[in-house]
Amino acid sequence: MPTGNRAKKPKVVIDTNVFISGLNFDGKPRKILNLIWKEEIIVCISLFILKEIEKVLEEDFGWDKEQIRNTIERIKDKTEEVKPDVKISVIKDKVNDNCILECAVTGNAEYIVSGDKHHILPLKKYLDIKILSPDEFLEVMLLNLKNY
Repeated sequence: MPTGNRAKKPKVVIDTNVFISGLNFDGKPRKILNLIWKEEIIVCISLFILKEIEKVLEEDFGWDKEQIRNTIERIKDKTEEVKPDVKISVIKDKVNDNCILECAVTGNAEYIVSGDKHHILPLKKYLDIKILSPDEFLEVMLLNLKNY
């Protein structure tokens, strides 16, 4: 997507599972992280998401503390931290997933990008926020480029 004032960058919340996949494997989630690193999208993030990324990288992937610290700093550098000021309880089966929605609402995000097929993706939309898989989001980005 072109940078500067000519094109509006989409405002997005990236679910923890997309961060984790993109940090550990090639594929669509990695392409989304590359959009973050190149500042082609505006990403809202909360302390909850950052802490969850830390926890999963350490416990499930065995990353060392320095590697995690450097990665979290890089993420913080390229995202806008928001402090959710709403309480949402739409998702009953996995209450923590509501934190993703809270971050998106507080940050006025247009999209949530998630790989969670059980709790988040089935919502398809929350208020005016579109909920997309990494694949669907990359298609939207491609369409934005073509329409530019």
